[in-house]
Amino acid sequence: MSIVQLSPPIHSQFSSHHNPPTTSDRGIVFHEKVRYLKALKVNPEKAFRLNPELRSSPLATLESVTRCLYSLGVPRASLGRILDMNPVLLTCNPYYQLYPLLDFLLHEVPIPFPDVHLCILRCPRLLVSSIDNQLRPTLFFLRELGFCGPHSLTCQTTLLLVSSLENTLLPKIEFVKSLGFTHIEVSNMVVRSPGLLTLSVKKNLVPKVEFFLKEMNGDVSELKRFPQYFSFSLERKIRPRFGMLRQLGVSMPLADMLKLDEIAGVLSPSKVAIILMAVRRGRQKN
Repeated sequence: MSIVQLSPPIHSQFSSHHNPPTTSDRGIVFHEKVRYLKALKVNPEKAFRLNPELRSSPLATLESVTRCLYSLGVPRASLGRILDMNPVLLTCNPYYQLYPLLDFLLHEVPIPFPDVHLCILRCPRLLVSSIDNQLRPTLFFLRELGFCGPHSLTCQTTLLLVSSLENTLLPKIEFVKSLGFTHIEVSNMVVRSPGLLTLSVKKNLVPKVEFFLKEMNGDVSELKRFPQYFSFSLERKIRPRFGMLRQLGVSMPLADMLKLDEIAGVLSPSKVAIILMAVRRGRQKN
């Protein structure tokens, strides 16, 4: 059974030009909306609190929203999660608020239609972000940064569109530049590793840079070659792996050190050392 059929549009039974709904009728419609929200696995109390318009909106409005999202490819199981996160969507007009986003993703980003629902699932905030004030300006900025042509945004990276230019993107770019990177080098880094733009400068980038430079005695040029370094957990992967290599007396490039992380959990330290040294010799030959 389709979600949009979970509750019949009973509001139509009570709508009459000559006979306005009675208090009793409105109560019935209200309870129907509550049941509909629960069927979608949306918290009714939270929805009514965060979206007061929901109380007076007809059930047909909720149904039109769920139909629209479902038509975009959003799975039924995910509808409730998205609507519970953003109750304001429950009373939106799809023709003015949702379909323009579809047009933007399809023709301006552009994203293939089969991938649109993946953009939404990965970043539901797209549905409640202003195209003119947020999404389009950020798209222009990202294109200038290098996200164009073969490196254009995909369903995996459209979440960057909801990032604030001044408070999120620019501070990270300026931080990387402060390490001695040129603008072109920063562009190459973020295009190769877009996740870098989603990380906190204070909580993520700074601690990892300090550990790399001070504890590992690393060279910034290696970060240019392997910007994915920032995507690894400092406490769960970088620090433990470096500590193991130091105990073994093995030194190797960041890429090899971190990509071989799984080895430590299944082999003895001596075998790990043999494998790591073999990798190092192979790189020296190349």
